[in-house]
Amino acid sequence: MKYFLLLLSLFSLSGKGISKKEDRPNILFLAIDDLRPDLGIYGNSIVRTPNIDRLASQGMYFTHHYVQVPTCGASRAALLTGLRPRNGVQINNNVFEKQTVGRPESARPESLVHQLKRNGYYTVGIGKISHAVDGRVYGYDEAPGDVMELPHSWNEFLFNPGKWKDGWDAFFGYASGESRQTMNGKVPPYEKGNVDDTGYPDGLTAALAIEQLKKCSKSDQPFFLGVGFFKPHLPFTAPDAYWKLYNREDMPLATSKTPPNGISLASLQNNSEFNSYKSGDEHPTLETTTSDAYSKKLVHAYYAAVSYVDAQVGKVLDELKKNGLDKNTIVVLWGDHGWHLGDHGVWGKHTLFEYSLRSPLIIKLPGKQNAKGAIGSVIESVDLFPTLLEWCNVPLPYAMDGRSFTGRINNTPNKEEEVAYGYFNRGITLRTNRYRLTKYFRKEEPTVELYDHFSDPAEQHNIAASAPDLVRQLMPLWEKGNTGLFK
Repeated sequence: MKYFLLLLSLFSLSGKGISKKEDRPNILFLAIDDLRPDLGIYGNSIVRTPNIDRLASQGMYFTHHYVQVPTCGASRAALLTGLRPRNGVQINNNVFEKQTVGRPESARPESLVHQLKRNGYYTVGIGKISHAVDGRVYGYDEAPGDVMELPHSWNEFLFNPGKWKDGWDAFFGYASGESRQTMNGKVPPYEKGNVDDTGYPDGLTAALAIEQLKKCSKSDQPFFLGVGFFKPHLPFTAPDAYWKLYNREDMPLATSKTPPNGISLASLQNNSEFNSYKSGDEHPTLETTTSDAYSKKLVHAYYAAVSYVDAQVGKVLDELKKNGLDKNTIVVLWGDHGWHLGDHGVWGKHTLFEYSLRSPLIIKLPGKQNAKGAIGSVIESVDLFPTLLEWCNVPLPYAMDGRSFTGRINNTPNKEEEVAYGYFNRGITLRTNRYRLTKYFRKEEPTVELYDHFSDPAEQHNIAASAPDLVRQLMPLWEKGNTGLFK
């Protein structure tokens, strides 16, 4: 009986003084998969991202934003719960499948979206927001099911799989309608498609988002609209028009194509995801890196995919403004982690280095409260949950690791707060405004790595052995992020 009354009191919040959209800002949340901060606004003069750059120029962009886990599902779970990982499930892609599927609704919300829904927001998801690309739980090679990954968070969840017919085939899809799965991996990690924008899934996702914004403009209820784009996740596919934006000879090569000095190769990963595309021109390992010609081809493909998704973002933002919703909508563009483009010999994520953990975070606030320009504070993805709730005047549902960064967007942050933690590969890493300190729980030596970003921004030299006093000085701060995940 007590449990029933508690739930009743929680559900009643959705109708208590929170009905009109002018009372609270809407949220348009744009999640982009495998997007490293290779954008014009972040200083890349080659990549073409006019729409994302425009959004950043109208709002704020964080130059030191870090995700908690360098893999899709776990990174998204940290953001959506405001919590750092504390067990092995929480650093895997199936974290929500293991923690939320099949469970009844309880007093504790399953996600940020769930908390907003309980407090009067109409919540709509499109594409990849958590890990399931169409909101449903099933394996890459399985038939789609009807079990929702976040069963209590969404009023609606939408996805158009188009010619690929289901979510995972669309996610790994090619212009022909085939996918990595249907072709048994005998596909290249890139494709130049003779199609228009809707010839790949992100074009269909943008079209769904546009239709949803039209509906939202006619409602008096504040909304959370999450739009999850696939590109530039592998395979690097994009219509031919976006490939033509670039001259391949202009494509940059990695600063260092070899592992950092003074580390064990166990700190990296051997390109297993990348090499699962069996028809690639080359199959790199940490010992045999890609040729310069193939590296440029892959960067060309990645940049084409980035420009393609930038165009879809632009369509959604234009529709937001067209319907007058920009005047009361918080826009968040978030990359779920970074990506090594041959850096350290790696093509992929899944490391505790800067290339995997640093990603774009761009926010535009409505009206006079909007701050503009670069924000240099170190920000973690877990900080978004409490920050968005504060801006929407929604109460925090429980104690979380994330902290609101409202006080840090004036570029005068408290230096003691400028830290971010990452978890993966049996290691925990601390990032301050200057250093990255990583400790691994493994047998391979060395187990401690230290990088000075003032002198070594590419993390090429592990100085832990030559700077033991600095390691000791930073270790108490590192311990604050030790959640007991690894023993």
